[in-house]
Amino acid sequence: MAPSASPSLRAFVSSRSVSPNAIISGSSVSWNQKDKTSVSDYVIEGLQEETNWARLDADLHYWTKTLRPVQWYPGHIAKTEKELKEQLKLMDVVIEVRDARIPMATSHPQMDSWLGNRKKILVLNREDMISTADRNAWANYFSRQGIKAVFSNGQLGMGAMKLGRLVKSMAVGVNVKRRAKGLLPRPVRAGIVGYPNVGKSSLINRLLKRRMCPAAPRPGVTRELKWVHFGKDLELLDSPGIIPMRISDQAAAIKLAICDDIGERSYDVIDVAAILVQMLTRHPEVGSGKLFKRYNIDADIFDGRMFLEKLALQLFNGDVSQAAFRVLTDFRKGKFGWTALERPP
Repeated sequence: MAPSASPSLRAFVSSRSVSPNAIISGSSVSWNQKDKTSVSDYVIEGLQEETNWARLDADLHYWTKTLRPVQWYPGHIAKTEKELKEQLKLMDVVIEVRDARIPMATSHPQMDSWLGNRKKILVLNREDMISTADRNAWANYFSRQGIKAVFSNGQLGMGAMKLGRLVKSMAVGVNVKRRAKGLLPRPVRAGIVGYPNVGKSSLINRLLKRRMCPAAPRPGVTRELKWVHFGKDLELLDSPGIIPMRISDQAAAIKLAICDDIGERSYDVIDVAAILVQMLTRHPEVGSGKLFKRYNIDADIFDGRMFLEKLALQLFNGDVSQAAFRVLTDFRKGKFGWTALERPP
């Protein structure tokens, strides 16, 4: 029995449907057998891609079972979490920032319960680090969920102005209600929250067009809540990264480590790099060919640790830790192509 298409795949096929009398470049297009075959190919290709991603996820969960658990909960995060819950009560809009490479892994499991009915905007930062196919897949997914999502590049400022306009438009009713009560208008209050190192402070700096919040490409730079003003009608709350006290999903934890969204002391760099190699060999957009092209080492063995040992002998006098750092750094710098490590469920 043929597998049924998921909602995302049905939307994918629907978007490519051609009506019997469609006009393309001035020519009439008929719904002939060639068109049907083409759509059939789209369905098969889409199902195969979904299957590949599902297998990759299943493999990742299996690989993490024998590893030392990845856990990271610095002392300042517990304090921040308590303060943030209080500040969220004052928010008109909450902006949740996630890493576009791993949108599910950088979703805090308690975030929705903290926010309640408050309006939320989802920002998928680092859109420059994923492919167009990744972006389209996630855009369609969140659109179907009824979630307002903005893709951004905090380093270059792409998406920042759109975000500013969206925040103000979503909170336009705040001062309407205040005037009805005879109160003076006040700036819209927006809180920016998310995991460590997903680009919250960089995004604020781009919105303000000046460096108001400390930012660096490592987790844990922002360590306290800070209010900043964006003109006369918007106030932004920058917050340290928040992460669960215990990460129960170790597959997600490995992705956090790979993408540098969690402290280095929380994981074994060799274990994480070895799993990254195994993920990339099975990744629908990477494969063993790109690893061979980069390092001239055969990755068809599907053994990440053995791959690192070969790389260590080739480049680092047998130092496997240095080889592991090289592979992780190369991925983070896009040496295998810019690509996500997750696709919508």
